[in-house]
Amino acid sequence: MLSIDNRSRLPIHEQLQNSIIQYIALGIYAPNEQLPSVRALASELGVNPNTVQKAYRMLEEKGVVYSIVGKGAFVSDTESTITKIKEIELGKFRDTAFEAKSTGLTKKELSDVLDEVFEKGGVNND
Repeated sequence: MLSIDNRSRLPIHEQLQNSIIQYIALGIYAPNEQLPSVRALASELGVNPNTVQKAYRMLEEKGVVYSIVGKGAFVSDTESTITKIKEIELGKFRDTAFEAKSTGLTKKELSDVLDEVFEKGGVNND
């Protein structure tokens, strides 16, 4: 089930985008699978339907989902969907790494954190 963290500094629509991207990457949402309706998801999460609609619209702009008028939002069925998701995540990682570097963190310190993340295990330790 998708969830949001009301204490997070990240806007709710971004949290939703991130969760949906993660579900697609994990195979929880399959290609061409319909996402929950805007109203149903908004009701389930206790958020404004406009927030869910914004998340879906931004995912569509990224090519991760597509919409059919009157039917809803669906996971894109292109082979490049996972590639797009990885590009999005790498972009976020680059931005974060650049910010960390600009605050004085060394390559070694960042590498140690990355090693720690992969040593703890996770979804995919490639």
